[in-house]
Amino acid sequence: MKKSLFVTGLSGFVGQHIQSRLQGDDASWRLLPCDSPYDLTKPDSLTDLWPQLPDAVIHLAGQTFVPEAFRDPARTFDINLLGTLNLLQALKARGFKGTFLYVSSGDVYGQVEESALPITELQPPCPRNPYAVSKLSAEFLSLQWGLSEGWPVLVARPFNHIGTGQKESFVIASAARQISRIKQGLQAPQLEVGDIDVTRDFLDVGDVVSAYFALLDKGTPGQVYNICSGHEQSIRSLIEQLGDLAEVELQLVQDPARLRRADQRRVCGSHQRLTRTTGWTPQITTQQSLRAILSDWETRVRQE
Repeated sequence: MKKSLFVTGLSGFVGQHIQSRLQGDDASWRLLPCDSPYDLTKPDSLTDLWPQLPDAVIHLAGQTFVPEAFRDPARTFDINLLGTLNLLQALKARGFKGTFLYVSSGDVYGQVEESALPITELQPPCPRNPYAVSKLSAEFLSLQWGLSEGWPVLVARPFNHIGTGQKESFVIASAARQISRIKQGLQAPQLEVGDIDVTRDFLDVGDVVSAYFALLDKGTPGQVYNICSGHEQSIRSLIEQLGDLAEVELQLVQDPARLRRADQRRVCGSHQRLTRTTGWTPQITTQQSLRAILSDWETRVRQE
């Protein structure tokens, strides 16, 4: 008998990948349908959400765009922190006792000295934007709930993820879209970029989804887990690889509108705790990710 799973934010980038993962007959989890639309900021919309109680919940939904968090921090907190509280209260009222996986972000660590890389879960969080503050706050709330209610609660801190279906507001998706437009003759061979000489820890969304399921099956309640590749890559190198794969000659042009003040020049995480606990390791290479992303954007650009 398959265990039942409820996922918030199913229509988002990662949520869509979870849906497709669970469509196979060999999936060990069964996705609970959501019979009525809901809004995490409106508690009344959550009362009749579960005709049957799930065995586990992955809480993915949130306001994830950092510039938007600076523009409207109150709404970001309303969705990410109070929305999490509303969800927890609705589950408690319904009698939920299952596993609750809160999906946070590696962004909660803030600026980390290069001497402290790779970042482990022992690194004290020091969030530097309202989005990261809201995620860290919701982490503490979820873990407190686990202690008070006796639920198995786990926290995931994914670092940068890439993959098919990502919005073009994210750097690799934006580059892949522009390269696809150049290849199809819709744009001059100039790629508008921001600061691309920083490094980040990129992981394919398929590996991120695998990590979430590994945590549901084998994670230790009350623990926080980094989800990352364990190595850093510069944004420039990924863009150049995309250009090579598409066989497109590129001129990179810095667009002042895309420049964000990047205090953190290098990011690299450690997934040792996750690997030790669950046996999870990254399986998808950067080349595989970039090929899939390009193919996805070539199709999307033709449909624009």
